[in-house]
Parts: sequence; C-alpha cells; structure tokens
Amino acid sequence: MGQRCSIGLDFGTNSVRALLVDVATGEEIATNVWDYAHGEAGVIVDTKDPNLARQHPADYLKGTEITIREILKQAGDVAPQDIIGIGVDTTGSTPLPVDEKGTPLALHERFTTTPAAMAWLWKDHTGFAEAGEITSLAARIRPHYLAKCGGTYSSEWFWSKMFHCLRTSPEVFEAAYTWVEIADWIPGFLTGTSDPERLKRGICAAGHKAMFNPSWNGYPDEEFLAELDPKLARVRKTLPNRAYTVSDVAGGLSPEWAEKTGLPEGIPVAVGAFDAHLGGVGSGIVPGVLVKIIGTSTCDMMVHPLNRELPDIPGLCGIVPESILPGYYGLEAGQSAVGDIFNWFVNSIQPGGAQKGSHEELTRQAEKLRPGESGLLALDWHNGNRTILVDQRLTGMILGMTLHTTPAEIYRALIEATAMGARTIAERFEEYGVKVERVVNCGGISAKNPLAMQIYADVMGRPLDISRSGQTCALGAAMAGAVVARRAKGGFDRFEDATPVMTGVLDRKFNPNPDSCRIYDRLYVHYRRLHDSFGTTQSQENLFSVMKELLVIRDEVRKQ
Repeated sequence: MGQRCSIGLDFGTNSVRALLVDVATGEEIATNVWDYAHGEAGVIVDTKDPNLARQHPADYLKGTEITIREILKQAGDVAPQDIIGIGVDTTGSTPLPVDEKGTPLALHERFTTTPAAMAWLWKDHTGFAEAGEITSLAARIRPHYLAKCGGTYSSEWFWSKMFHCLRTSPEVFEAAYTWVEIADWIPGFLTGTSDPERLKRGICAAGHKAMFNPSWNGYPDEEFLAELDPKLARVRKTLPNRAYTVSDVAGGLSPEWAEKTGLPEGIPVAVGAFDAHLGGVGSGIVPGVLVKIIGTSTCDMMVHPLNRELPDIPGLCGIVPESILPGYYGLEAGQSAVGDIFNWFVNSIQPGGAQKGSHEELTRQAEKLRPGESGLLALDWHNGNRTILVDQRLTGMILGMTLHTTPAEIYRALIEATAMGARTIAERFEEYGVKVERVVNCGGISAKNPLAMQIYADVMGRPLDISRSGQTCALGAAMAGAVVARRAKGGFDRFEDATPVMTGVLDRKFNPNPDSCRIYDRLYVHYRRLHDSFGTTQSQENLFSVMKELLVIRDEVRKQ
C-alpha cells in the first residue's frame, strides 16, 4: 500500500481552508485558503443592526472546489487516488434555510441578496429576545432541555435564529422546507445527499446548539415548539430523531463533486462537526485535557467517558454524548470574543495611529509592563458572554483608567481580561468534578502571541502546551476522514488509534511565573466581583473598594 492521505475542510468565519495530511505520520503536506467573496471579510453585516452576521452559501461551494484543486496541485507525489477520506468542520451554530431538495434559499434568484435567506453565522445575535423566550419556556415546562445546555439557551444557537427569522422575515421562513447546519449541509452536497430526507445530521451541531438528546428522542418535541409558535412545530416534522458522530460516513464523494475537485468518485466523507470540536480532536484531546481553541473567540473543549458519572454543569454550551469523540461526552465552553477584542482596540479605536497602535508595537510595549502595574481591570464581554453566564447582552468594561493611562496598558488589560475569563471556565469544569489535568492551546493567537500565552499561564496558574499543528481544526477534520476510511483502506478504525500518530505538541511550554501568579490571584478576586455583580442577579456586593484596591496593587508593584 502506497502513501495514504486525507483531506480536512475547515470552513471558518472569513475563509475556507483545505488541508492534505499523511495519515501515517500526521505530516501536513499541502494547505490552501480561499477568502469568502461576499460581505466584509466574508460576513454580510448591517450597519443598522450590529447583532446581524450572515454568510452566502455560494462561498462554501466555490471555496470547496478552489481549495481542493489547489492542494492537489501542491501535493507533489500524492495522486488523487491516494486520498482515502474527507472530513469537514465549520463554524456553528450556523444554520441555513433550505428548500425540499436541500438547496439553500439564497441560491434561488428570489432570495440571492436577502440576508435572512443566507447562513446565519455563529456570531449573529439577532435572536437574543427569542433565546430568552426559549429559556423561559423550557425552565417552566422542559427543564431537562436546559440542564444539558448549561441552563440558558443562547442567541447564537439554532432555534433562536430560526424563531427570529419567523418573526422578522416571514417570507423566508415560509419558503424554507427546513433548516440545516452548514456542518451537515456541506458533507451533504459533497456526497449528493443534501435532500433533507437523506441528509445525516451530526450529533455535534444538533446536541450542542439545537437541544437534541437521545434521552428525549432527539430534537425538542412539537408541543414545546408549538408553545413558542405553531410554525416551529412544522419544522420539527422535517427533522430526524437520530444524529451521527464524526466516525460515521455521510456518504461517498458524488460524481458531480469528483469532477469539480479532481478527486475519485466514492471517497468516504465523514459526518460534519463544528470547528472547535474537531480542533479538540486535532489537538489530541483525551479525558483530563482542556483544549483551548483561541482565535477571534475561544472554545474550550473537554471529554468525559460515557461510563463515568457526570453532573449537569451550569453555564456550559452543552454536555452531549459523542459530540467530540465516540465513547465520550463532549463538553463545550468558550468566550464570545478574544482576538476580536484585540482587533477592536487596534482597528476601531486606533490608539497612536498605524505604527504606534499596531498589534506588534502594542505587544512590545505591553511586554515591558508587570502584572498589576497599570492599575486597570477589564471585563471581556465586548461580544457578550458565552460561558459561564450565557448572556449575549453583556458588554465590555475597562476600570481604573486615569489621565496617565497608555494604549499599551489598555492592550495588556484586555489580554488579562480574556485570560481571567479563561480561568473562570476552567474553574467551572473543576467545580463539577471534571478535573483539568493539562491545557493544550491551539489557534492563531496561541502560536503567534507569546505574551498572551504567558499571561494566560500566569492568570490560570497552569502550564500551557501548544499544539504542533497550526491548523488543528482542519487536522481534526482530516483525522475524521482517516477514521471513516477505516484501517482496510489505510486509515484508522478509531480516533484513539489516530490521535498518537497524527497529533502532538510543540517543545515550547509556557510555565506560570509564581510572582506573577500571586498578583493575578489578587486581581482575579476583583475580576470575579465585577463578573458576578454585572453578570448575575445574585450578587448584592458593594463595589466601592474595587477602584481603590486596584490603585493599592498598582502602587505596590511600581515600588518593587
């Protein structure tokens, strides 16, 4: 048997990436990125509504064809017949209204420029009011629905987006036969199975974002949905009662897409999943390992064996059987903005102009500062809070500014705030018995920003590893492709077999500095005071002392 390779397709917020991987070694042979053509950096926005974020499905089709053909050109000695499997990861929840044949409404001439007919991108928060109604109703008549998704239904998720479409764009809602996550639709069009009657829906998207759970026969029941609006119950009739894992085959590559891509017909395509979940797979996730995918936002992933007791954990984005790895519960948490916050400061506030206000220059200046020296404390809620508060109506804050505050001090405070949000998530896992024994980071920030990684290590008080792959989501998708190919075709029968072969970490580790940890422990106390006071209704604490104590810490550090 000659060289055997798999392809991972990673559909992100701004672009699609194809990655060609040698399944015997994990070597990443070729990669290609295509930026989406529509909107601003691939996102259709509305200047009148900052909550709106959509994508045109035509970009997924074009990007798939271009990137696969490009990696085949780069592949050298790898021939198309050496490709044994394909995996797909996407953003999510990014649901798409489709007709009875599975064709997106945005591909109909009638709706080609209608944002509501496009894919509702993960960071679309237009359905925040509907999410609140779903949460309230579930708390009253279906509390078990909420128990598996952290206690609060989010505006980022499947039903709240569909519900908002029903109310604000009824012509689109009525024209849609059903709604499909792009994580399911993309494997569907690759295999010619996008027809809703044949489409295989993944447990990853269904379980974490659409209240799907095998214990209540799949998606929410029609009675519950009809209580919200009878028209939602009509959509429930189009949804199956079964969902599939990433080790299941969505189908074989169709003749149409074999011709478009130059690949052989019939290559097995894995059922799709979200980028963060397959990023966890590509980072070597196993029980006890917290994988942090750090980019524009973060997702924090863990797994827990199905045969070991696991309590419901408030504030998580879901506890779903086999959503990350077969045989394990998948646990998802995360932050709604991280890199987006740093980009906001640099690109929108533009401190100091193009040179003094660049990421590079602000990082150089921020590195000179010691923990606590600025006297600043920030909240990382510029795009709401995903975990542990699950409230997209929360907003950011910077506390402690004076007439002497510098841009570099603010930049560092924003990094520290995201690190404190990360610590809050790790502590929530451990509060409910899910021990974090190791942290592996991946994503652009973890590889490119040593300052941020050192601050994270110091704030969290934990050593941090960095995944050796710079494309962990695409790598995880490629691993799914290798698993659905099975050992008989040169792949793997299980992810447990693929993980030690195809994943690893860099030699560099970020170890916490004890002196920095002590200061950050003091600052974290005040972060949690702000967090609980502004983010919950339980706290009745008076915050008068916070500004004063930040100054005390600042002055102590400056005297040292």
